[in-house]
Amino acid sequence: MAFPAWRWSHGPGAHHAGIRYASTVVGVIVVALILFVLAAVAVVTGVLGLTGALPPNRYFGVHTQEAIQNEEAYLLANKVAGPTSIGAGLLLIAGGVVALLAGPIAGILAAVVAAVIALFTLGAGVNAAGQAIARLAPATEVGSCGSACGSCSLRDACQPAN
Repeated sequence: MAFPAWRWSHGPGAHHAGIRYASTVVGVIVVALILFVLAAVAVVTGVLGLTGALPPNRYFGVHTQEAIQNEEAYLLANKVAGPTSIGAGLLLIAGGVVALLAGPIAGILAAVVAAVIALFTLGAGVNAAGQAIARLAPATEVGSCGSACGSCSLRDACQPAN
């Protein structure tokens, strides 16, 4: 037996479906707001890093072992990583806008995809910064046998046979 259409829209479960939809919409708005805040942080950090105005700190910018050795390396690393940080921020803004304009499932999916791509973009910037620092101060050369890590057990192997 078929139920009339009015029973689906005005039946006892209709009120709960409205609450479920409202909570999903609120969830999408919260996700979009989180993306917008992260985007603002990424863009501001990128602009400050690109202009050389990002002071060394504990929370923002490139913090690899090489970058925190001295202020010159820190400034160079953040100058190199600045454009990718700005790009990641723009990706997060786009993800937030799509999350607001698309349906709930597509919006959340777009937000997650934008966040993952932004993380990879930031990682590419850190990688480029590491390469720039490596050109700034080349790594110390490892000496001959007996001076590399783990060489204590191999020291006798380097000696000529008697």
